[in-house]
Amino acid sequence: MLFNLRTLLNKAALRNGHNFVVRNFRCGQPLQNKVQLKGRDLLTLKDFTGEEIKYMLWLSSDLKLRIKHKGEYLPLLQGKSLGMIFEKRSTRTRLSTETGFALLGGHPCFLTTQDIHLGVNESLTDTARVLSSMTDAVLARVYKQSDLDILAKEASIPIINGLSDLYHPIQILADYLTLQEHYGSLKGLTLSWIGDGNNILHSIMMSAAKFGMHLQAATPKGYEPDPSVTKLAEQYAKENGTKMSLTHDPLEAARGGNVLITDTWISMGQEEEKKKRLQAFQGYQVTMKTAKVAASDWTFLHCLPRKPEEVDDEVFYSPRSLVFPEAENRKWTIMAVMVSLLTDYSPQLQKPKF
Repeated sequence: MLFNLRTLLNKAALRNGHNFVVRNFRCGQPLQNKVQLKGRDLLTLKDFTGEEIKYMLWLSSDLKLRIKHKGEYLPLLQGKSLGMIFEKRSTRTRLSTETGFALLGGHPCFLTTQDIHLGVNESLTDTARVLSSMTDAVLARVYKQSDLDILAKEASIPIINGLSDLYHPIQILADYLTLQEHYGSLKGLTLSWIGDGNNILHSIMMSAAKFGMHLQAATPKGYEPDPSVTKLAEQYAKENGTKMSLTHDPLEAARGGNVLITDTWISMGQEEEKKKRLQAFQGYQVTMKTAKVAASDWTFLHCLPRKPEEVDDEVFYSPRSLVFPEAENRKWTIMAVMVSLLTDYSPQLQKPKF
């Protein structure tokens, strides 16, 4: 049966112009652990346990090994379609999702504000129901988290947060995979955030403690993380025996940190605040001076696109910078999200250490 299936898939691959072959393609055995994500929404990592997030990272490593390194063809999403709603432009989110979904045999359909205007020409409720009848899942990159909440409530298919004003969960999955690959484990690492109290920081706060990671975050006065997110993050830290501190001093946040992390100071939709923000963030540029107080094994992350005022070239292009592996891992982690929410596939790779 395996031989016949492999033969058919190879023929299909050749018909579609692929020059690789299927080697030992198996969908895997039913999950032997308690993690079952099929049919779930991914709106925020707040909704997922540490074991569930670890499972998505495990699946990411598995797909990366089998497809990238072994050259296997895994049409796990064959016959499935994905609606991609983008109110905000993107390089990494769009490319990783479109190419990843297609690589797994599925059909992604990209929708901009020229194609679909959430809540304007049609109510969010009606949009959710229409998309549910025509696609198997929706990834939405939107301005308001509340729009995602409505879509998830009204849709009968998985809704995935491609970015909102409050959270960016799929970016953090890529960050954690990158750190796991570099350090071999996440437990015990200290993450040093230096920048805006934005959706990236919120997503770290909703997940780092679940891996046993500590968090030291510095933000300018007036740009602190959301109080409700902070309160829940403090609870997670207490439950998991980790440390979390918030400060207005970048060097204090960087002190002893294994991973220096920053992000854009001016997100899309904040352009009118540019002058005010540039002034408020003076002293927050990540430089080698910042790195001198970090741990001896420090590394650097930035979700991109990057501006020189956020991090200088010496750090950004140094051997310690993991920004480009981090960008590539957006693809493997979003593929893992899609596979885990839409199929019963289980990883063949031995579970990595987290």
